[in-house]
Amino acid sequence: MVEVAARLLAQGDTLTARRLCSEIGSSTITVYTRFGSMGGVVRAIVHDGFARLADMLAQVGRTSDPVADLALYGRVYRHAALTNPHLFAVMFGRGAGRVEGRYAMGRVVECVSRCVTAGRFREVDAGLCAHQLWISVHGLVMLENGGYVAGGLAEHLVSLLVGAGDSFESASESVRVSGERFGALQSSGNG
Repeated sequence: MVEVAARLLAQGDTLTARRLCSEIGSSTITVYTRFGSMGGVVRAIVHDGFARLADMLAQVGRTSDPVADLALYGRVYRHAALTNPHLFAVMFGRGAGRVEGRYAMGRVVECVSRCVTAGRFREVDAGLCAHQLWISVHGLVMLENGGYVAGGLAEHLVSLLVGAGDSFESASESVRVSGERFGALQSSGNG
């Protein structure tokens, strides 16, 4: 039900209990029994989307290369957005998940702090840097979801990491390693 509701909202359709239940082959009482209201459906979409994102980000883990860890967060975020475009459109289009979104980004802020401590990034406010990275990757992914650009995440990540203070060579190697780790996550079914 949540998937269908997210798709309808992302398509710009008016979301009503009747329309939603028509799509899933159920009665409208199901919506009100399960969610209380149509607002409850939207809250469930946002909650579900951020819960999925948090689960995916939790798979990244922590290695001795915090820049590779950070690049892997970017790859996982992109994967989540491309595989759940309807959820992402609702999650970020309504402002309803701000707290959950900030919670999901806590891992990224901590990782940026590790990059600074390791001397890979210049001294920066970790929260501000993490949000700048998130904004940039999110923008690229939304443009990719909309068909405006195709790929280019690795090059984008290298540019962002160099902008944060890493050397081109080190950033390129960490992004390469993140690609290998992402492939391993995909192979194990965790990504």
